[in-house]
Amino acid sequence: MTASSSSHWGAFLVDGTGSGLTVRPRPGDPDPSPLLGNIAGAHRHPSRVARPAVRKGWLERGPGPDPARGDEAFVEVGWDTALDLVAAELRRVRRDHGDSAVYGGSYGWASAGRFHHAQSQLNRFLALGGGCTRSVNSYSLGASLVVLPHIVGRRGAHAVIRRGTDWPVIAAHTDLLVAFGGVRTATTFVTPGGRATHDVRGHLRAATARGLRVTSVSPLRDDLAGELRGDWLPVRPGTDVAVMLALAHVLVRDGLADHDFLASHTVGADRFLASLAGRTPAWAAGVAGIAAGDIERLAHRMAAGRTLVTVSWSLQRAPHGEQPLWAGLALAALLGQIGLPGGGFGHGYGSMGDVGGGTLPYGLPTFPQPPNPVPDVIPCALIADLLLRPGETFDYDGGVHTFADTRLVYWAGGNPFHHHQDLARLRTAFARPDTVVVHEPYWTATARHADVVLPVTTTLEREDLGAGRGDTHLVAMQRADAPYAEARDEYAIFAALAGRLGYADAFTEGRTARQWLEHLYEGWRADKGLPPFAEFWAAGELALPGRRDDTVLFAGFRAGEPLDTPSGRIELHSATVAGFGYPDCPGGPTWFPPPASAYPLSLICNQPAGRLHSQLDMGAESQRRKVRGREPVRLHPADAAARGIADGDLVRVHNDVGSVLAGAALDDACRPGVAQLSTGAWFDHSAPDVATCVHGNPNALTADAGTSRLAQGCTGQVTAVEITRYDGPVPPLRTFTPPLETA
Repeated sequence: MTASSSSHWGAFLVDGTGSGLTVRPRPGDPDPSPLLGNIAGAHRHPSRVARPAVRKGWLERGPGPDPARGDEAFVEVGWDTALDLVAAELRRVRRDHGDSAVYGGSYGWASAGRFHHAQSQLNRFLALGGGCTRSVNSYSLGASLVVLPHIVGRRGAHAVIRRGTDWPVIAAHTDLLVAFGGVRTATTFVTPGGRATHDVRGHLRAATARGLRVTSVSPLRDDLAGELRGDWLPVRPGTDVAVMLALAHVLVRDGLADHDFLASHTVGADRFLASLAGRTPAWAAGVAGIAAGDIERLAHRMAAGRTLVTVSWSLQRAPHGEQPLWAGLALAALLGQIGLPGGGFGHGYGSMGDVGGGTLPYGLPTFPQPPNPVPDVIPCALIADLLLRPGETFDYDGGVHTFADTRLVYWAGGNPFHHHQDLARLRTAFARPDTVVVHEPYWTATARHADVVLPVTTTLEREDLGAGRGDTHLVAMQRADAPYAEARDEYAIFAALAGRLGYADAFTEGRTARQWLEHLYEGWRADKGLPPFAEFWAAGELALPGRRDDTVLFAGFRAGEPLDTPSGRIELHSATVAGFGYPDCPGGPTWFPPPASAYPLSLICNQPAGRLHSQLDMGAESQRRKVRGREPVRLHPADAAARGIADGDLVRVHNDVGSVLAGAALDDACRPGVAQLSTGAWFDHSAPDVATCVHGNPNALTADAGTSRLAQGCTGQVTAVEITRYDGPVPPLRTFTPPLETA
């Protein structure tokens, strides 16, 4: 039997079951993701959670803060026992501490399905039960989601992030793509909800064949694929804004700026132009470590043809991450090409597969979400502060907010011990609540730091609907195998808990999971002339009608439609932001030097090529990239030689925040003085006398600090470290071994 299915890295077909299950790409996908190679090996991996499990100390001592959380063994129990314990604890916390004392911590990717989307399931369950404190924004775009509405309005920000100029338009019209942070095609395989047709690399090949050139401004040469015609400006990490300001300086100095566009479509240009005094190519060259002549030549090339300035998501995941967005938009505004085909500004090309990947004229089926009665929110990157600082205040986007007194954390669909920074601090934070409940298919670090772990099915063990933003097809995600051991769908778990708490009918509305799929599909297709559910399900997929891939970002604005900013224009200076009085985020593009450090190497902590975040780290594609079982850290051969490090050595990467063991991989694609360690290795704190993480998770090294008081976004993209060869006893990896009590 063959089943169709989908993942965040693409649609696929499944043959066989159990340990004999195999996965192959969806026919018709021109460039399938190599990440499909992780699925089969993870399906029945020993790290699966087989049965409900309760931490022994919590079972014996009851709820309460506990520094043993994360270190104690778990005891397997029956489903009725586990559900009774969770329901009773939810009831107690709401009664004694209020609804805001429950934190609904579903942040992450989880399933690609539209119905079995863990965050939607958890939010619906908690909202109907009285509500919860929740998070907003994302680790990927924490600064962008807050600052862009102040620059181009909320609708404009949505357009920048979700509806940028499409790749076919770029392929046909762009002469020069100036990519701050590069255009890393390895990450374009990934799209929230999946993608049936991966075509980004095909569009780039067509564009370069026509004559497009790309200038990648990045510390890593391979942030631009070698097959593309391009130039590499190997800047020091954190210096992109200096280069942007110097480019702007040259445009103004040499009479290449479009002052008419600035006058008609922006406000605050006078302040921005005044701020460019002294921001010369020579100044920027000293800051960024590149030649001043390269900056001069690039500015002139930008003005000589149709140029698209794009800023990767990675640049705003750093201190003052709001500034590359603001400076990049200001640079594009100086060129005067915003709203023209192939010109202007972009954000995230190469960061995600759906950036420039087409749009649909309608939404996709979604599980209905009732309003959350609790108003308390945090930016998601403040989770450790929420747990450690109850009752204290924090600044965010012009407001002053108070951290709730969190007593119960309910996490479903995510792994904060992957996303978050300073994992030792996060461990301390997770020790504070009375209870932590986690839904997981696998024994991740988050599950290990829980009190109650409920085993959930994977995509292959249930039915769903799969499609991503701007996708070409809706995929029938057909069940390919029986649930592992005693795993259950999240919907079934929440329905059972809602029954114990007295609101099962409100949660389920009397439908089974299959009935919900039919209900959502039939309601969605009603005005589209699409086939009924049974026909779609039998076919395995459905071509989505009306999809377009000819978007030109801000074309309407250029033609006279105002933005929803206070001025109706692009705000190169925002009186609103200036009025907040944040010294770490003034009212316009500002250069902040990278933080000084005693550690000599800059470590880039970017997305992995062999998996999505931490998902399926035990899979074949992820594992084949390891070095002696550890995550590889790349460093320039000269930096390695100076430290007596050879290719394949185990090394200790360390700073004041923490330390990790990793495998050395020598590569001159890293600028000298720069190392690179991808995120997503499962956190393994089992040998703290050797390293904070002996598997190579870089978030054991990154600081838990926000981008600024404006956005409070994640700053985990870059940190300063030292790397030394490790010659001591090598601790075993315990990250994939279930932490169960043995007889």
